[in-house]
Amino acid sequence: MSLTIMRRIKFSAGHRLHRHGGKCEFFHGHNYLAEFYVTGDGTDDIGRVIDFAELKRKFKGWIDEHWDHGFVLSRNDENGITAAKTVEPSKYYLLPYNPTAENMARYLLEEICPRLLDGTGVVATKVVIWETEEACAEATLGPSSVETWESEGLCGVEEA
Repeated sequence: MSLTIMRRIKFSAGHRLHRHGGKCEFFHGHNYLAEFYVTGDGTDDIGRVIDFAELKRKFKGWIDEHWDHGFVLSRNDENGITAAKTVEPSKYYLLPYNPTAENMARYLLEEICPRLLDGTGVVATKVVIWETEEACAEATLGPSSVETWESEGLCGVEEA
């Protein structure tokens, strides 16, 4: 039997959607809420899949360092990157694609969670990014993805 737990992390960040064509192409920000769903095959001797405090340390630590109170931009958004670089001090993070809620959830689930959870015996199976109180995006690993990750030892690589 597998068990799933969830940890919420709040953060504030700015972004813009490169070539959106609408108002979201302008720099703006959100008070985001990220939900990290983590699954394990059992519990430790205390009865936990993993300590919630450990999830907070890992996930909030990464978000605080890279996204919180910064700008999340597409690496293809040369104008946005130039603008972010002109402000001192400046904090920005480049994604390989537009920083939509969908892409932010996908990036966290596919790229960041495996690194952060390496060696813990658990895997992130879903990430939900709430951009507003009314709108969110969800990225979910299917059972075949989880099995592939576990069989290939891809449940994480230590972040450099």
